[in-house]
Amino acid sequence: MERIKCAIIGSGNIGTDLMLKLIDHPTLELTLMVGIDPKSEGLALANQLGIETTYEGTKGWTEREHMFKIVFESTSAKAHMANAPLLKELGKIAIDLTPAAVGPYVIPYVNLPDVLNETNVNLVTCGGQATIPIVAAVSKVTKVPYAEIVSTIASKSAGPGTRQNIDEFTVTTARGIVNVGGADQGKAIIILNPAEPPIMMRDTIFCQVENMDQEAILSSIHETVERIQGYVPGYRLKIDPVFYDDRVVVTLEVEGAGMFLPKYSGNLDIMTAAAVEVGDQFAQHLQTTPV
Repeated sequence: MERIKCAIIGSGNIGTDLMLKLIDHPTLELTLMVGIDPKSEGLALANQLGIETTYEGTKGWTEREHMFKIVFESTSAKAHMANAPLLKELGKIAIDLTPAAVGPYVIPYVNLPDVLNETNVNLVTCGGQATIPIVAAVSKVTKVPYAEIVSTIASKSAGPGTRQNIDEFTVTTARGIVNVGGADQGKAIIILNPAEPPIMMRDTIFCQVENMDQEAILSSIHETVERIQGYVPGYRLKIDPVFYDDRVVVTLEVEGAGMFLPKYSGNLDIMTAAAVEVGDQFAQHLQTTPV
């Protein structure tokens, strides 16, 4: 089938890494890279790869809206809030990598089939992509009255956009723990660790449970980790889950693929990998859905 044309808005680290993941993709054809800085490294690399670019931001992509059907937004929550109505008016599908949360949350392994008829979906946050599947794995087995996640990332991997969106990160991730993870209440904490050499992304998930069926919970967690490794190979349990009283504690590590970003930037890599997985499923859905 013919590949579905797509564009990336945002030529920073996340957008550039996403671009490299989309090159030669079997269902998605990257036709446009959008930025606002004519000296952007991402735009320069896109030009080298033969992808059309513009540094005129919104003006640039609206004038070229005939070139794409799917848009990957990798700018900021504020920028996507402004872009979302325009994208909707133009009939585009928006896959949002910012914490703007204009559309419903999507975690590929957990709920992607449920949102394929939406025109704007939100990838929550890097911490959400790493931890919400584990909360969902536990809530499949038993009721989870409360879940809390602590996401620790290398300070060097947190660019200006990430730092500007920290408040949105905590709010959006907490909501995702409830809305997608299935917990009754959720809380999210992010830590920027300045250690040298930079650390890998680490995530700790605390789940309060009503019925402690250790074997069933462990099986569900391992199945979830294995499935996520299908699109995020560097996603793994750091240690086996710990059970005590009415709580389950899971510790993860996420290593990046090292395409454009350093391998310690697993927090960024998991977002771009999830975006590709979501984009692929939307493309297949478009290819098989009658007009």
